[in-house]
Amino acid sequence: MQARLPPLTATTAGGKAVTNRDGVSQKTCQIGFKTRRIEMRNIWLTILCLLSCALTLAAHDTTYVRHTRLDSMQYLSTVTVYAVKPYSEVIPAQVLSGKVLEALSSHSVADAIRYFSGIQLKDYGGVGGLKTVDLRSMGTNHLGVFYDGIQLGNAQNGQVDLGKFSLDNIEEVSLYNGQKSDVFQPARDFGSSGAVYLRTRRPHFDTGKSDNFNVTLRTGSFGLVDPQLRWEHRFSDRISTTANVEYTYATGQYHFRYRRLFPDGSLAWDTTAVRRNGDIHALRAEAAVFGRLDDGHWNAKVYYYDSKRGIPGAIVNNVWRRAQRQWDRNFFTQSSFQKKITERYSTMLNFKYAHDYLRYLNPDTTLMYIDNRFWQDELYVSTANKYTLRPNWDVDLSVDYKWNYLDATLPNFSYPTRHTVLGALATAYTWQRFKVQASALYTLVNDRHSSRSNGELKAHHSKYMHKLTPAIFASWRPWVEHDVVVRAFYKRIFRMPTFNDLYYTDVGNSRLRPEYATQYNVGGQWQRFFDNGVVSGVKFSADAYFNRITDKIIAIPTGSGQYRWTMLNLGKVEIRGIDCTARISMRLPHEVLLDASLNYTYQRAQDLTDPTDNQYGGSYRGQIAYVPWHNGSVLAHLGWRKLDVNYSFIYVGERYHNSANIPANYEQPWYTHDMAVSYAFNVQTVKFKVTAEVNNVFNQYYDVVLNYPMPGRNYRLTLKMDL
Repeated sequence: MQARLPPLTATTAGGKAVTNRDGVSQKTCQIGFKTRRIEMRNIWLTILCLLSCALTLAAHDTTYVRHTRLDSMQYLSTVTVYAVKPYSEVIPAQVLSGKVLEALSSHSVADAIRYFSGIQLKDYGGVGGLKTVDLRSMGTNHLGVFYDGIQLGNAQNGQVDLGKFSLDNIEEVSLYNGQKSDVFQPARDFGSSGAVYLRTRRPHFDTGKSDNFNVTLRTGSFGLVDPQLRWEHRFSDRISTTANVEYTYATGQYHFRYRRLFPDGSLAWDTTAVRRNGDIHALRAEAAVFGRLDDGHWNAKVYYYDSKRGIPGAIVNNVWRRAQRQWDRNFFTQSSFQKKITERYSTMLNFKYAHDYLRYLNPDTTLMYIDNRFWQDELYVSTANKYTLRPNWDVDLSVDYKWNYLDATLPNFSYPTRHTVLGALATAYTWQRFKVQASALYTLVNDRHSSRSNGELKAHHSKYMHKLTPAIFASWRPWVEHDVVVRAFYKRIFRMPTFNDLYYTDVGNSRLRPEYATQYNVGGQWQRFFDNGVVSGVKFSADAYFNRITDKIIAIPTGSGQYRWTMLNLGKVEIRGIDCTARISMRLPHEVLLDASLNYTYQRAQDLTDPTDNQYGGSYRGQIAYVPWHNGSVLAHLGWRKLDVNYSFIYVGERYHNSANIPANYEQPWYTHDMAVSYAFNVQTVKFKVTAEVNNVFNQYYDVVLNYPMPGRNYRLTLKMDL
């Protein structure tokens, strides 16, 4: 008989590393000791199994026919051993994954990210409404969004609509302040003030299975119909594939109450109406292949998104319905390869090509008839190379190249092309309980635009720029016996003006400078796990930060027409804030498990653009638009056997919709309560899970963005089947 034993598996749950006199981590020693104990246990299990088989064979010898060999190979059942992994990240991420992510009353990635501290979400309402996020008030364009390790781009306006990405195919969402705590990454990953990483689902197969099928059917308020199908197939132990397709339809019609007060507090109007022209038809399809190598892995992915939607628009001048429409087609293919070449040297290669189409139609001739089409292309290649100088010292050199092109039907359009080269030199060093990472990013940008004359395009050099920006991250564990970590980082980075900023007809300004962001952060974290008792784990973290944005790109009106604007470098913003998170896990009687987390953010984000604008009604030192002083969220999960109850709460405090902090611009606080109940059961070999959700339980009417009312109480029912 042969016994097949699984390798020891460790999952990250946080933990502390204790160092002995020889400089060896006691946590590592403990894990190593436990590993040896487990190995000895597995050896004894193997010996016992062999003796048992021998005794069985002996019994068969005396009763039946004598056997001289084994008739079949015997396997032990798979055993997974979980251990606490020592703390490794310099600046840990905020993470939503597994059951916590699945339990959220959220359908899109944007809805999930709003539960992170430091995040402000701009949501224009409805299932198909535009959703963008802002980290620590630095602006949407300063936040990088990475899909399976490669950044999602939009050279036209710099914004990524996270409402296009469904949570049903997402395995984990992570938010990093500054940058990801890993020097072995592409140069592009060093180029943002913060980063959101979306990791799609990887295929996992039970013993003896080569195919997994998942069917999800979702329906609910606003005429929502949302079926999804996912298929996973294993060709071999090293190669597997997955395909996912989803269709979303919704009328987008919902009742809302609109109530406005005059500056003196008297009632201006109070009415109830139906939000219209918010319908959406969207198709999303993805396919990927995953491969494993000796000391490496690779993957390739194809993504396609096609939608047509109505844009309900803002409610102004007593107009309650708009006729604008938008069509989107997004396609990209990307691949990644990573391998450890030697004990000291590892390499990573990334590739991506993306093509996006956008059509915007405004048929209302009383305003301005608009029918614009845009096409943009992106090509991206990257290589990262890590070399281990010593066991505690790594050095990485990454080089990226990116090409962007934009075409449009606008008259006198510039047809811009951008070539970007990024080079990053980074190092990570660990000394006992002290960790430090430092990087320097070199960015070279060359823009060219074209003009059309007699039907021919003539190229013109328009912009050339190169900059070097540094960053340094450090963490320190002061005590051996306590899991306390102190951390800090400094980073200077910038974001290039978008194609719209530079070249949009009658709006763009080709002389714009980059918008710079300087970040300072200091914080700490404490966590503890308990083997016995009601409380199984607690965790608390807090960070204080200061950000300065200079040469901020702003739009100001010019001329007498409301459609004529120009872009200028006039803005200066300073942000001071505190982020706090707390989490507790409990084992209650009768097999009840409770997990709860709390996130809180305080921010003072001041507009320091014009010191002379300090009279009443001026914006100098005013809180910038839509940034609340206080906001927070609560997540709670109660599990009992196959029943799960989930509760979430979001609070956004008072704010202003303009940097002029006057009563006319004041926005009241808003909050929402969401609840979901799910139950899992099996019918033969088919696994079912039914989830019922109630969002905005208390039917609060509110605006995230002024004059874009959000839905009131709404419902959703989901059925998932795993075959």
